[in-house]
Amino acid sequence: MANNFLFKQIDNSPLIVFRIIFGLLCFLESVGAIFTGWVRKTLVDPDFTFSFIGFEWIQPLPGYSMYVYYIIMGVFGLFIMLGYKYRFGAIMFTTMWLGTYLMQKSSYNNHYYLLILLSAIMAILPANRYASLDVKKNPSLKRISMPNWCKWILILQMFIVYTYGSIAKIYPDWLDASVLGILMKSKQHYVLIGDFLQQNWLHYFLAYGGILFDGLIIPLLLFKPTRKLAFFASIFFHLFNSIVFQVGIFPYLSLAFTLFFFEAKTIHRIFLKSKPYYEGNDIEIPSYKKPMLLVFSVYFIIQILLPIRHHFIEGNVFWTEEGHRMSWRMMLRSKYGFAIYQVVDKDTNEKTTINLNDYLTKKQQRHVATKPDFIWQFAQRLKQDYAKKGKDISVFVDCRTSLNGKPHKTLINPETDLAAIEWSAFKHSPWILPLKQE
Repeated sequence: MANNFLFKQIDNSPLIVFRIIFGLLCFLESVGAIFTGWVRKTLVDPDFTFSFIGFEWIQPLPGYSMYVYYIIMGVFGLFIMLGYKYRFGAIMFTTMWLGTYLMQKSSYNNHYYLLILLSAIMAILPANRYASLDVKKNPSLKRISMPNWCKWILILQMFIVYTYGSIAKIYPDWLDASVLGILMKSKQHYVLIGDFLQQNWLHYFLAYGGILFDGLIIPLLLFKPTRKLAFFASIFFHLFNSIVFQVGIFPYLSLAFTLFFFEAKTIHRIFLKSKPYYEGNDIEIPSYKKPMLLVFSVYFIIQILLPIRHHFIEGNVFWTEEGHRMSWRMMLRSKYGFAIYQVVDKDTNEKTTINLNDYLTKKQQRHVATKPDFIWQFAQRLKQDYAKKGKDISVFVDCRTSLNGKPHKTLINPETDLAAIEWSAFKHSPWILPLKQE
């Protein structure tokens, strides 16, 4: 039964069209990061970046080399779009995008993480078997069909993303629309729609609409009677996000995924009329079936378990941030704060208050007052800088943080020497104080 479902051959028109759109979006994301100033503000201007802990060896290239890096990455996006050296292009884009993801987290975004996963998946899919330069160069590659699993691996990935996104929204500050109110307040300067976005009824509509959309969109797209309605809802939802939240290519990438929910014959008729349509029902079981199924099983088990790891770590994930990343917890909370970093020379007991402007960009300063891993990393950075001067120091932080507009509370134990402790990757760090509810 599994063989019949996974390895049944179906028309590959949706995958071919998706490859072209996906590659174009990868190109636009790469070059767009240059022209919008994102590369400059995130990777060129800072004296140092907050890389993912454990990957400190992955650092931005010096000077203006990161512009070249992003241009090359954009070229690999074009490789994907054109189907030129397709697998090489997809692997290289995945590798380079992973690198730029790991070397900084000041601009962490779930969508960036998703793009790593999708580009890696695309690298193993036979998406260059039609309408590609690879086929033009080597006609023996041409195919008009693909295994059914090629479609369902993408659908399952997006189902996980949306489902966890919906579940994560079910908590008090989202349900009373206070989070949406805070998010929209920062948009009140928008021309034409700024005042409209401040309407309280709209905040409730978006809060509960977001839960329902994320939780139901995949089932509604799979069910033929509701497919068109779900498609138009997707257009509204994603274009709204694109205009209001400016989240890059993700809204358009999400819309491109709807290609896999419509009948392949419909996609063929609209986009690839000159392509022969596959009408057969052959089943082709590859020799590597067992290792392939093992790899896919492990991958999806990780994808299912990773977003719930915070339940096994002490504390409120919105406060501690432990288990927050790579968990599809998208735009769920607002945090503001201030932090005073004090360095104490162990030999002389001399105390120095750090001027954050001497080390960090404004965006980085917001993170070192609200996110414990940034706070710990900055303490380690100070320790390294003073060690170069021949000084052994302690670092203490007085940090007050506000979660979702509530009163500021102490986030970090001010008596803990952050320069002297190790980072706990898989358990709660006791120097992060608990969030005490009023």
